[in-house]
Amino acid sequence: MDFEALKYDIKELIIQECEKEDITPEEIDDHVMLFSDESGLELDSLDALQISMGLLNRYNVRLGDSKDFRRTVTTIDALAKYVSEHNG
Repeated sequence: MDFEALKYDIKELIIQECEKEDITPEEIDDHVMLFSDESGLELDSLDALQISMGLLNRYNVRLGDSKDFRRTVTTIDALAKYVSEHNG
């Protein structure tokens, strides 16, 4: 999967896992902090857990503890880079 397709797939995963059906993947900016008001996603700690489990199930990628998660899940770009480097 190329990097752009991976980013799109991750956006779909976030929408599905966090039940944000009112947002499309195209509306999620690759460079905006996901857990900020600017993202428009209104994500919380439960959503973080859902995203983490979704990444494990779909890509077999573990994000470690909550500090590691917050460092990794900053933007779609950063998350996709992490998944591509740790997939397996």
